[in-house]
Amino acid sequence: MEKQTQQTLYYQFEPAGDEEFKLDPNKTALLIVDMQNQFVSKDFGDAEVAREKGMWDKWEYFYNRLEDIAIPNNQKLLEYFRSNQLEVTFGRIACHHKDGRDRSPVQRRPGWNNILLPIGHYGAEMIDELKPLEDEIVVEKTTDSVLSGTNYEFLLRNMGIETVVCTGVVTDQCVASTVRSLADAGFEVILVEDACCAATQELHDAEIMIMNQIYCKVMSTNETIKLITSQMEKTPQEA
Repeated sequence: MEKQTQQTLYYQFEPAGDEEFKLDPNKTALLIVDMQNQFVSKDFGDAEVAREKGMWDKWEYFYNRLEDIAIPNNQKLLEYFRSNQLEVTFGRIACHHKDGRDRSPVQRRPGWNNILLPIGHYGAEMIDELKPLEDEIVVEKTTDSVLSGTNYEFLLRNMGIETVVCTGVVTDQCVASTVRSLADAGFEVILVEDACCAATQELHDAEIMIMNQIYCKVMSTNETIKLITSQMEKTPQEA
């Protein structure tokens, strides 16, 4: 079954239907979440730790999917949005104090989630393949959700954005938290499944199924581009 059509038991009981998803391209923004050197680079940060701890075999799937699928699809979406003068935004984990005392408890917990990335740290920067341009919005967060504790929601409303196309890492944590927050705040959300990544395929698939229909519309990169293009081509009467 295609991930875009997978639904939880709730929607098997009461089907969501196959109504057409509509959007206004001029009121649509791309949001790339946490595609940072610390988490995504294959030769830095978390990847180095995985090798040092002898756990590379467990994480190889994650970095291979990033390299082969998620990063190329983010690049494709980024190029599409930029070439059509559509809004591009980024959310990244970065604290203001060097000791991280401004971080939320979620990012202070012992273990993998103890994330200390001060603004200006190499690990906090977006990867070179997805570098923001000078006029693109980059929101620093000390939380999982890009909305919680930031002014991102206000920025979207100021720009008249109604639909957010969400990508990034990791599917079952910061991406999922962001998608839920956006939905609760009243935005339509498209989650681009093949531009996201989790530690395992099982975690990714489970989160995709949970969020689909309830919090977002799950689509592929090609489907997302096709949808936006089709809406661009419609006359005002057809839209």
